[in-house]
Amino acid sequence: MVPLTIVRVQGSDPAVALPARATPHSAGLDLRTNLEKENRADGILLGPGERRLIPTGLKINIPHGYEGQIRSRSGLAFKHGISILNSPGTIDSDYRGEVGILLINLGQKEFRIRHGDRIAQLVICKVEGVSIVEVDTLSPTLRSEGGFGSTGR
Repeated sequence: MVPLTIVRVQGSDPAVALPARATPHSAGLDLRTNLEKENRADGILLGPGERRLIPTGLKINIPHGYEGQIRSRSGLAFKHGISILNSPGTIDSDYRGEVGILLINLGQKEFRIRHGDRIAQLVICKVEGVSIVEVDTLSPTLRSEGGFGSTGR
């Protein structure tokens, strides 16, 4: 198992749970909102079509050779249309700032994000390094340059 070290942002609420798996075999760790004091009581209202960067109150030290992927929670997406705008979002191993979750409301009703809510999942994935080699041609394939929708015919 790869260690994932986490620091709480100064002023964040220490009562908000750290990222954790909902079940022993969950791929993702649930991330929770950690709102600023003035928003904790009422939360944040996200209108239809609105996007907002939601704070987690956490800084994460992702080991070199890995990335953090931020993914939507299926229940929020299905029940309310709440999604990650740049899904999956990437946290690079050299990023040391606060993790923010870019939520968008694709639903038709306002949605209230409350302090401590589970709003996203964090999946830690291995990233292979590559070396770039410029060539004159690429190896041939059956698909060739067929783009969007070209493989279903």
